[in-house]
Amino acid sequence: MSGQGNGRDTEGLRCLVTGATGYIGGRLVPELLEAGFRVRCMARSPEKLRDHPWAARVEIVRGDVTDPDSLDDALSDVDVAYYLVHGLSSGASFEEADRRAARTFAARAAGAGVGRIVYLGGLTPAEVPGRELSPHLRSRAEVGEVFLRAPVPATVLRAAVVIGSGSASFEMLRYLTERLPVMVTPSWVNTRVQPIAVRDVLRYLVGSARMPEDVNRSFDIGGPDVMTYERMMRRYAEVAGLPRRLILGVPMLTPRLSSLWIGLVTPVPPALARPLAESLRHEVVCREHDIVRHVPDPPGTPIGFDRALELALRRVRDAQVTTRWSSAALPGAPSDPLPTDPDWAGGSLYTDRRELDVDASPQALWRVIEGIGGDNGWYSFPLAWAVRGWLDRLVGGVGLRRGRRDAARLRVGDSLDFWRVEEIEPGRMLRLRAEMRLPGLAWLEMHAEPDERGRSRYRQRAMFHPHGLLGHVYWWSVSPFHTVVFGGMARNIARAAAKAGTTGPGGPDPVPESTPSARAC
Repeated sequence: MSGQGNGRDTEGLRCLVTGATGYIGGRLVPELLEAGFRVRCMARSPEKLRDHPWAARVEIVRGDVTDPDSLDDALSDVDVAYYLVHGLSSGASFEEADRRAARTFAARAAGAGVGRIVYLGGLTPAEVPGRELSPHLRSRAEVGEVFLRAPVPATVLRAAVVIGSGSASFEMLRYLTERLPVMVTPSWVNTRVQPIAVRDVLRYLVGSARMPEDVNRSFDIGGPDVMTYERMMRRYAEVAGLPRRLILGVPMLTPRLSSLWIGLVTPVPPALARPLAESLRHEVVCREHDIVRHVPDPPGTPIGFDRALELALRRVRDAQVTTRWSSAALPGAPSDPLPTDPDWAGGSLYTDRRELDVDASPQALWRVIEGIGGDNGWYSFPLAWAVRGWLDRLVGGVGLRRGRRDAARLRVGDSLDFWRVEEIEPGRMLRLRAEMRLPGLAWLEMHAEPDERGRSRYRQRAMFHPHGLLGHVYWWSVSPFHTVVFGGMARNIARAAAKAGTTGPGGPDPVPESTPSARAC
């Protein structure tokens, strides 16, 4: 993508990327760097960006669009500000919160002398009153209008379904099609949409930084294909080499019921599935393609739907998914810091500790620890984990289906089934924070340490900070199962590491993708 401009256009220009921990933001940063821009990333938790391969090449600042004072440092000396923040919450207040955040950002950007704001929003249907749109799609449109009315020139890109490895739209399409040879579907599968490849989205975002100062407008962006969602599922089946799918429409499925249905079949939880389903109630097709006046389409672009699927599937097969929809935390996910011990004074903190000597090198043990979750499972009583995952999904949580971004490597901020990587010290420690629905906060720590014999010692610590009486009741009700769940996990991790063994001075043998204990999970 660096071929879109020249050094004179980009040299010295600084771009601020908000939402850099999210799906689009995490992919936009390296594209901007390749195009020759200087990049500053703003995040509420900067540590989540620490392990990205481009982290050393960018400036990272702590900031929050809902905290006006935190924006001043982030926007200082910025030429182009990318606003890639979206509220996923529900309820009457989230639309006002989104409007307020956008107004604050626009005002602070004007005060800082920012030259342009670039916003990625949703494609709204033609001739449909705003009151009839879904709350989330209506909010996207309102945020775009806030920026277009602000003093700073704005580019508002409006996209429908984004197809790319790890995108929520792609994962929803993928799992619905792969898991259901016979589908009973809601009426919105017959709605026409205009999907766009994530590569084209990124190309338009990068190109928007160089628009003339007098450009202040929205642009519809989409791929060359307009099709129904049913057609998209049939095309996916053909591109992926699956048998033909039987699709039966059921008109009485509401967006709420649709989101629950999607949540049961796909890794996408209902909290995210609902806005995706609601956005498909109306036809979302581009009404213009004026973006090409400022960001020309090179030969072969925009990328067609089938080609976008092929590219996404190849990245999934090759384990090269750089960001996923789950890169950003979902609403309601815990964010309180880990209580420090022994001097923490914040109330009860229940702990389950396990330690084992392991007949393997620390490197071999670490490979097992870092490979936990996803297809490798949790090295413990599989039924208990499966039941806990299903219970979590039934109450609106993420369950176990998010899996992993990478089959072998983790980085801070990665989602890992119903956990998130809070801290990782390569070769030594992995700390996970629970994102399942709980009456409290929970963490799981795993350590690989050398012993005096040149082998290793495995330490495991599960912590729970209860909220209210229900939290205490929860801990004591599940504690009888800890010997089976956490004790079994420690023993099976040690056993898997010992089986993997070492190759001597050269390092450990790779941990098999499916050790006996992992296969059971």
